[in-house]
Amino acid sequence: MANAKLYVGNLAYSSTEESLAALFSQFGEVVSARIVTDRETGRSKGFGFVEMATAEAAQQSIAQLNGQQIDGRQLTVNEARPQEPRQGGRGFGGGGGGRGYGGGGRY
Repeated sequence: MANAKLYVGNLAYSSTEESLAALFSQFGEVVSARIVTDRETGRSKGFGFVEMATAEAAQQSIAQLNGQQIDGRQLTVNEARPQEPRQGGRGFGGGGGGRGYGGGGRY
């Protein structure tokens, strides 16, 4: 396993990607750190993902940081699961409008 992606939950809304990377860098090389934000407001959703260079660094990060108080919040740190495919969609599709065939109108 090359890189190991971690889920980091219950982040303080003031956390930045830089502070997240710095926190995890004490356990090994951080490949990337990303905080998930709301599309409309740009505000943090309180969770993010950190990708570590090695599985060992990822495991050590989980062991040391899961449950720890950081910026007044108890972090949740575990291995990230693959994203589930989204169900449904917008509900568009299907047939046309209920008019039937033909030009009609003859009485």
